[in-house]
Amino acid sequence: MLALAPILRPLLAAGLILVSPAVQARAVPSPAPPLFADAAVEPLAFADLPGWREDDPRAALAAFRRSCGKIRSGSDLVDPARPVFTALKRTCRQAARLPARLSEARARAFFEREFRPLRVAPLTSDQGFLTGYYEPEVAGSRTRTDDYATPLYRRPPDLILEIPSQDGVPANRGKAFREENGVRVPYYDRAAIDDGALAGKGLEVAFIRDPADAFFAAIQGSVRVRLPDGRLLRLNYDGHNGQPYTPVGRILVEKGIVPREKMSMDAIRAYIAAHPEEGKALMRENHSYVFFRIADQLSDSDGAVGAQGLPLVAERSIAVDKRIHVYGTPIFLDAQLPLGADGASQPFRRLTIAQDTGSAIVGPARADIFFGAGAEAGSIAGRIKDPGNFAVLVPRSVDPFRPHPAPRPSRRPPGIDGQ
Repeated sequence: MLALAPILRPLLAAGLILVSPAVQARAVPSPAPPLFADAAVEPLAFADLPGWREDDPRAALAAFRRSCGKIRSGSDLVDPARPVFTALKRTCRQAARLPARLSEARARAFFEREFRPLRVAPLTSDQGFLTGYYEPEVAGSRTRTDDYATPLYRRPPDLILEIPSQDGVPANRGKAFREENGVRVPYYDRAAIDDGALAGKGLEVAFIRDPADAFFAAIQGSVRVRLPDGRLLRLNYDGHNGQPYTPVGRILVEKGIVPREKMSMDAIRAYIAAHPEEGKALMRENHSYVFFRIADQLSDSDGAVGAQGLPLVAERSIAVDKRIHVYGTPIFLDAQLPLGADGASQPFRRLTIAQDTGSAIVGPARADIFFGAGAEAGSIAGRIKDPGNFAVLVPRSVDPFRPHPAPRPSRRPPGIDGQ
């Protein structure tokens, strides 16, 4: 049975359900809402999850244990209160008692013992929505050459972020500014930066060949640059220019250039390659711009670093709406996705861990699946734009249908607790 709270709230707000003046007079400040206030929520059994018994959860358990390192280091007293975060601390202690190597059955038993699955969907749909992302790999150089002349920039020192950081990572939401004659003005947009607004300031971390590669690296938030000597330079997201993000694929669909059902990252790339001048203008329609830092702590085999500050795991790490979900939360996804080489639909029924976020990832049942690095991962990720079922695994000590306690005073500033 779906939770009634999301249904009753709009009726109360619209005056369709009346509350007597006497009750209103006795009203006291409300506690914080249930965990998923803007979603339809239904309790499930693990047996209700298609593919649960067939999925090997050991890779997800390894990713969960890595998230536990961040969770355990966070304060118990966070504001606003996050009951899942606090409950995950206990669950992480149980995970730490497991042996380093364990069987598929024992890993599955751990999740079944410690969590309860909840089907979560938007109020406007029976299913959530899935997309994919990846880490591009391109050839490049630390210095400008005739072959490599497109710059990737580090975060400029004059960049002022409206929201400085989330969990120690530069925020990817909010506006950004610079000071001009003592007055804050919006930061340069993509066109201004492409035209040289940051050139000659020593901000280039690498140079690559193709402006389209730089464009898609910014959308993905990370990139591997293969240097002439064979070394791999790992670059990760380190801030944005605060300008609005415009999906250029939507522009191609609206103009009738690419049919909606054939839209993918490969289709966008093909259009830009075939129409260089129009492609340049198309990319400039997206005013958003991303800056990078050198992630020298990563090995060549590590995934890109997500917003939780951990290397991501292909097909096991997802980006979620951080305002709703807590990093480290296990989420079982059930969908039909175009994973085949020719885009053929295949089942994707897998336990994943929330370890990242993104400005376009909004809503209680919205996820971006990390598919790894390289061209093949990029081709798959670029095709994903499909509905899917979400089963959020909530620690058993948390009742998702009851209002949780009001926030307690925090001993630490918000946003640094690994939530």
